[in-house]
Amino acid sequence: MRLSRLPLIPGLILVIAGLSVASLVVGPAPIAPLRAVTALVSDQGSATVVVRDIRLPRTLLAILIGWIFGLTGAGLQGLLRNPLADTAVFGAPQAAAFGAVLVIYSGLVGALSWLLPFAAILGALASVALVVAVAGRRATVVVLVLSGLAVGSLAGAGTSLAISLSPNPFAVTEIVFWILGSFEDRSMVHVWLAAPFILVASGLVLSSTNGLRALALGEETARSLGANVMRLRLLLVAGAAIGTGASVAVAGSIGFVGLVAPHLTRPFVGYDPARTLVPSGLVGAALLLAADCAVRLIPSQTEIKIGVLTAILGVPFFLWVIARRKAELVEMPA
Repeated sequence: MRLSRLPLIPGLILVIAGLSVASLVVGPAPIAPLRAVTALVSDQGSATVVVRDIRLPRTLLAILIGWIFGLTGAGLQGLLRNPLADTAVFGAPQAAAFGAVLVIYSGLVGALSWLLPFAAILGALASVALVVAVAGRRATVVVLVLSGLAVGSLAGAGTSLAISLSPNPFAVTEIVFWILGSFEDRSMVHVWLAAPFILVASGLVLSSTNGLRALALGEETARSLGANVMRLRLLLVAGAAIGTGASVAVAGSIGFVGLVAPHLTRPFVGYDPARTLVPSGLVGAALLLAADCAVRLIPSQTEIKIGVLTAILGVPFFLWVIARRKAELVEMPA
């Protein structure tokens, strides 16, 4: 039986708040929870430096990026009426990373330039638009996955070429960051760099609520109800591209959060795509916060990249979703 939606959002907010405190606490130098929270508003010596300058930025980025990935994942799945739709499946993170790498490698902008998110957004927009165009209105799982695989592979090849032609090892290290994804060494500058774009992307996706509900009944029915399907597509594709580009510009490629979050949300809210949006965003924020805490707790000489961890957890989930819908992978006889 579907659980009530009313306690879900407050419950998720409480979970995010608890994980945020955990994110301020855990690390190479553990800090007591009360002291970590107090350090946000008063001087606690070295604890204040660690909490404000190191852990608070990565906590805020995990919330913002997890939110927009979960939100856009739910929006794209509603748009294409396909549970495999996600910016990662579309190759958008790889394309956004390639856009960021390209402008940094060429020397056009620096790692903290406001032009960097625009370059990543253009890469993500090209990726999502290309896959949506190739997949078409009635995209099957095969077409969707293969289109995204091709676009992502092309963007990955471009990034690998940049590594091959890189003139020095420091540039290689910088490029590898965009491939693997991480919140390590992020500052409030990165938060302010990404936040405006993520807010704009959130507004675009959330403005499509009524259209998504109508589209769930089919395109013809949606049009008869007055929904502008073309405008709906533009809003969601633009929102996904802007959100992904801004996220990748400050944290590198982090995949599968947008795929997993809506699936974890639907048992609680049902299959109305409009009702899935906000809870999916909150679930995405909670997932990425938990993953960021995990990479700091896993014993290793260097911190494991968060993009690696989300891929390790997300790929089996992706295969499980495909296995559940394998009937769609069997081509119907002509």
